[in-house]
Amino acid sequence: MASTSYRQRWTLDDRAESVWHSLPVDIPAGCPGLLVTLTVPAVEGAVIDLGCEGPSGWRGWSGGARRTFAITPTAATPGYLPGELEEGTWFVIIGLHRVPVEGVELVVEAVTGPVSVIPGLDEYAALTAAVGVPARPPRRELPAGEGLRWVAGDFHSHSLHSDGSTPVANLAALGVSAGLDVMAITDHNTEAHHRELPGVGRQFGIGLIPGQEVTTDTGHANAFGAIGFIDFRRPAATWVKEVAGRGGLLSINHPLGGDCSWRHPLPEHPPLAEVWHSSWLDHTWGGPIAWWQAWGLGDTTPIGGSDFHNPSSMTLPGTPTTWLAIDAAAEGPDELVPAVLDALAAGRTAISAGYNAPVVLHNDNELVVIDAPNTLLLTPDGTRHPIRTPHETVPAPTTTGTALITHDNRFLSLTG
Repeated sequence: MASTSYRQRWTLDDRAESVWHSLPVDIPAGCPGLLVTLTVPAVEGAVIDLGCEGPSGWRGWSGGARRTFAITPTAATPGYLPGELEEGTWFVIIGLHRVPVEGVELVVEAVTGPVSVIPGLDEYAALTAAVGVPARPPRRELPAGEGLRWVAGDFHSHSLHSDGSTPVANLAALGVSAGLDVMAITDHNTEAHHRELPGVGRQFGIGLIPGQEVTTDTGHANAFGAIGFIDFRRPAATWVKEVAGRGGLLSINHPLGGDCSWRHPLPEHPPLAEVWHSSWLDHTWGGPIAWWQAWGLGDTTPIGGSDFHNPSSMTLPGTPTTWLAIDAAAEGPDELVPAVLDALAAGRTAISAGYNAPVVLHNDNELVVIDAPNTLLLTPDGTRHPIRTPHETVPAPTTTGTALITHDNRFLSLTG
């Protein structure tokens, strides 16, 4: 066994130079494991992230959720990819997410050799084994266009592979309990959870969409699809083309989300935006809709996400609910995932406050309003159409960006 240690005081000057710093670790040929421990003193204002990169690419990220991880050829701490530890220089990645004025002294120790206990792995397995498949509530049947059907989804959630408190299996169970057909698992700056998704999806009867939340301190974006790791350390301006070039879809997350608001300059906009995030608690506040209008109604498909992390999260999965008009022939978890990605790419979405809440759907050349009597349909040109009954249709506008509102301007549903 060999140990590499770093002890250093990190300051605001270091953070000004770069948020992320790489500490080299030499890995010998045939190395059976790497165990890394980060020690952060109890200093107010210090938020330090942790990750790992090998010669052949990114191996995982804890963010600020863990202080230790291990990687071996056959297993790894949740959030990290197991596999061969190739010979050469590896890097422990330190993220200076928040550094107090007086600085903070960090200690990093990297030990190469056999790993007897992989941090977090047994706990993850035990939590997964304890999750049962719940009953699904009655399905909501919504009218759809020719050859399509509407399915329910949530496009933002986190597991123990990043800063969530629960395994992927429990996210699937919560999604099924909420009536969802699909759910995107979008852990921060890692794709380690992707390996679980097909099997867990089949077990629970829900399509689990591979995602990753590309996370920086000046904005977050979800990349959907099994497209490999998107490097959050590169300029955000490169993400749109990189994700598209790999066959994925990029979404701006919670653009008005407090200190996570989107502040990256982009020469071109991604196809999706999380217009309705769980932090939108007062639906009479028009900020998210104003942002969508300013960002560009015509080239931005709206989606929604609960951003579920743990029981103290603002909402459970499915709040809000994103509806997707998919190929009616797509059945079962394996077929649902590509069908949903196709629907996102085509802009066939609607968002409601919850699974059984009022909703406006764009079906072919008409808008269909369901379960929303005595409301108003606000089309992009500013026209208000009165809705009197639980099921009404109006001609669809030529531009996207329709909202269903109450008489006092409370937003009930959006559609692209």
